[in-house]
Amino acid sequence: MAKQTIKFFINEIAATAEVETDKLLVDFLREDLAMTGTKKGCGVGECGACTVIIDGRAVNSCMVLAATIDGSSITTIEGVNKGEQLHRLQQSFIDHGAVQCGFCTPGMILSAKALLDSNPKPTEQEIKTALSGNLCRCTGYHKIVAAVTAVSEADCGGEKNE
Repeated sequence: MAKQTIKFFINEIAATAEVETDKLLVDFLREDLAMTGTKKGCGVGECGACTVIIDGRAVNSCMVLAATIDGSSITTIEGVNKGEQLHRLQQSFIDHGAVQCGFCTPGMILSAKALLDSNPKPTEQEIKTALSGNLCRCTGYHKIVAAVTAVSEADCGGEKNE
């Protein structure tokens, strides 16, 4: 199998890796980097469980070849919190009961983070649109939208949602 050397940032840390040219990013993250917070769901870009942020955009990692992240900045769920302190979105999901089994939660949080990083004060419809690629089979979406809305409303003047 052909391999390619890639250089990238993963959760703000510079990295270099040799990857098989046909390996999916979701598999690279889980198998090679042991970042199992990125869930492998449908495998066809429909469920959003594998969502990561690539260069500021929420992307289904099951639809991306790992070799194509050369030069990119990737954020996984492991890179959202700062040390032991949860990210405001993570805490809001807990506070609003937006977490059930947890399988979809990493993808939901990363989709919401990408939205809030680019639009700190989204409308409810913009939140729903940003989360539309993420499926949850355990709970209604009302609590999830409420959790994202709460972070947006708590944002003090356009700061990044750290």
